[in-house]
Amino acid sequence: MMFEGLFFVFTFLKYRLLQGFGSSSFVVLDKENGHSNGLPHLVYISREKRPKHSHHSKAGAMNVLTRVSGLMTNAPFMLNVDCDMFANNPSVVLHAMCILLGSNENQNEVAFAQFPQIFYDGLKDDPFGNEMTVIWKYMGHGIQGIQGIFYAGTGCFHRRQVIYGLSPNNVKFGERNLEKADGKLGNQELLKTFGNSKELIKSAADALRGETKCPSMLLKSIEAAAYQVASCEYEYGTNWGRKVGWMYGSTTEDILTGLSIHNRGWKSIICTPDRPAFLGCTPKGGPASMTQQKRWATGLLEVLLSKNCPIFGTLFAHLQFRQCLAYLWIFTWGLRSLPETCYAALPAYSIITNTHIFPKAQELAYYIPIALFVTTNIYNVSLYIQSGLSIRAWWNNQKMGRITTMSAWLFGVFGIVLKLSGISETVFEVTKKDQSSSTEKGTEAGRFTFDKSPMFVPPTTVLLLHLTALASALFGLQPPAHDGLGSGRLEVAGSVCLVLCLWPFLKGLFGSGKYGIPLSTILKSAGLTLMFCILCRS
Repeated sequence: MMFEGLFFVFTFLKYRLLQGFGSSSFVVLDKENGHSNGLPHLVYISREKRPKHSHHSKAGAMNVLTRVSGLMTNAPFMLNVDCDMFANNPSVVLHAMCILLGSNENQNEVAFAQFPQIFYDGLKDDPFGNEMTVIWKYMGHGIQGIQGIFYAGTGCFHRRQVIYGLSPNNVKFGERNLEKADGKLGNQELLKTFGNSKELIKSAADALRGETKCPSMLLKSIEAAAYQVASCEYEYGTNWGRKVGWMYGSTTEDILTGLSIHNRGWKSIICTPDRPAFLGCTPKGGPASMTQQKRWATGLLEVLLSKNCPIFGTLFAHLQFRQCLAYLWIFTWGLRSLPETCYAALPAYSIITNTHIFPKAQELAYYIPIALFVTTNIYNVSLYIQSGLSIRAWWNNQKMGRITTMSAWLFGVFGIVLKLSGISETVFEVTKKDQSSSTEKGTEAGRFTFDKSPMFVPPTTVLLLHLTALASALFGLQPPAHDGLGSGRLEVAGSVCLVLCLWPFLKGLFGSGKYGIPLSTILKSAGLTLMFCILCRS
């Protein structure tokens, strides 16, 4: 095999992440008889976890894989893919190596090669997959013109040297600070950074020097060392998760790790071959996608409000200013929920109180919001068409954008407020991806599903508010206008637009089973709607 021993594959088994406790274990599929390479064909790792020891979720699992792979192969490159993804392009390694080994400039500047996330089981106009397609095409390639694309957590080839803390402006770091680990191990910096495993320190020293030779130990000796580095207590007193490896401190460890790499001055490249490199499956239904979006919003805000904020990276590290703006764009996703939820309630408030928030028809300014609405949406539709997507895909994404903002992202903000106030800690919630739902037939496929999660209360409340407002306008139940100019056509149009955006929830009011909004959620939302109307009239 052309690239044998050059890279080590990480497959993150997310559904095993939080299951069970106990000592670490390994399943090793040994080499075939007569094979020249002494490396095993497969190594399955189940790391040690204990109830009173933080395992740092996915970031902790990735660091265990990094240490074990350093003992097994010490390969200079590592491929990170999730368990629900498979390689769709047989030349994916060649594409990545052409980037990472293509020139001296790439070797000194490019830290990782990121492939886009593309899904094989989404419906034709699936909002989640189509939104990612547009983001990767436009935002991804735009950011690449600065320092490079964000690390997406999967479908990515990493340099081991970079994961071990190497900086591009100090490529001789190994020669300057690392001594041969020949049993003396007098370097306290090495012990603090990588831990007290002599075998791991030696492999890390070799990796940072650029030496790509495989460890010369016997497989049984490697297994014994691997048990040590996979222990839940191994990282105590080391720099794992702080200066080396995948970074701790956020449920979106991928973005945080990529930010730390860019802070050191590295660049990254997005690789988009004609045939998609990796394909994965999308979260199905409302609860799964909302769980994933809530985790993203929470994790991104954790980074924004911490010492890892990209603003500090620009002021005190090597993060470029425009790259900082790109990170701020994604880190503030969750904060959009606060003003957008307030804006969503404004048309209903205007109609219920018979006041106006938009210019009246006789005013010239009446056409300004209309022009802004039309031009913005025409531009967005053109992006989808240029990406090979349909207008229906754009509309589905508009609906999901409003739903996600008023539910998952809003609760992500609440989670951060609770964490900052010391009431609770954020929890890594695993996204369940049911592949069987991708094969559903008939009208049920692709329908929005619900559960009793409180995340569905705000969108249901906003929907009931606008239905109440439109009913009051239709049956003439509005109070007299104070200035003689009450709510007009623009307020009604805005209310109708929001009802259309919340169409899955309107259908859910009359649905049953998982396709219907639970009665408890409807009652909570009705109570909040009644309270809002009373406060408006008072």
